[in-house]
Amino acid sequence: MLYRTAGQFKTSYKSDMALFPVRQDAVLLMVILGFAWVVFPLTASEFAFQTLLIPILIYALAAQGLNILTGYAGQLSLGTAAFMGVGAYACYKLVTLFPWMNPVLAILLSGFFSAGVGVAFGIPSLRIKGFYLAIATLAAQFFLVWLFEKWGWLYNYNASGAIQVPNLDMFGLYVAGPQASSIVQYYVVLAVVTLMTLLCINLTRGNLGRSWKATRDMDIAAELIGINLMRSKLTAFAVSSYVVGVAGALFVFMWRGAAEPNLFDIPLSFRILFIAIIGGLGSILGNYLGAILIVGLPVVLGTVPQALGLPISSAMVEHLNIMIVGALIVFFLIIEPHGLARLWALIREKLIIWPFPH
Repeated sequence: MLYRTAGQFKTSYKSDMALFPVRQDAVLLMVILGFAWVVFPLTASEFAFQTLLIPILIYALAAQGLNILTGYAGQLSLGTAAFMGVGAYACYKLVTLFPWMNPVLAILLSGFFSAGVGVAFGIPSLRIKGFYLAIATLAAQFFLVWLFEKWGWLYNYNASGAIQVPNLDMFGLYVAGPQASSIVQYYVVLAVVTLMTLLCINLTRGNLGRSWKATRDMDIAAELIGINLMRSKLTAFAVSSYVVGVAGALFVFMWRGAAEPNLFDIPLSFRILFIAIIGGLGSILGNYLGAILIVGLPVVLGTVPQALGLPISSAMVEHLNIMIVGALIVFFLIIEPHGLARLWALIREKLIIWPFPH
């Protein structure tokens, strides 16, 4: 009954193609944004900020960038973590070379460096695709991580080889570094993620998004109807790498506080890929659902058994987390390849026609 659409008439193409064709979707989004912007900051603890809220947003943004490339444009990539590293190191160089620069501006600008590197490594997609393209992006992963380790200029020739986030202030508040509070960092991450999500929604619903989907479904047919495959693929790599680079800058500056080259190694790429698969490829909502599951699962496994009086070691929690995530990936690949986003779409369709069975 909550999703009853009686009286909601669509009398034009514009209303039929609206972002929220059903009024209840807009109301649900407003409720979620209200919780994100007001309720959570007022009620969450330091533990919740650092283990759930901030990492969920950052991982969702990184998966969103990968989803644009793989879910919408159909170009396989296994180098997401490396492009996150490009954004993080670029942001570090910007704030050290230009200490007066606004930290949020530095985070947004760092994505352009990642976009440039992504386009450079996306050029092989013009000639190869599928498994071979995935191997090419994997080569980018190895090369970029090696570059982060060997090129001392990137980390200001620090003896430890790591980058340390300095104290960065904005309007009299520390937003990054040891003196920054978690609630301020959460609001910065939430604002950037909201902006990036709006950008991705508009891009995927426009002409560029339709060209990406045509390239994904059948690139030869797309070229025959006039779509420029070079432009379509390279713009997908550029936009995807930009979003991933911004996520990488947030990952280090708003959450980790420091980073070594091996932080951006293959396990991080696979974790983001798992979020995209479980959440649903080709879906904006799926990125958030997948991030909530992947990030929240270890916390649930670590706290619920203890609350029930069942002692469980940290090693067992890690093993259970790996097994459950692996089982979920197999389940969704076999039962529902479109992930959690498709499950929510089915529930929504049932609610709209309830109480009728079809």
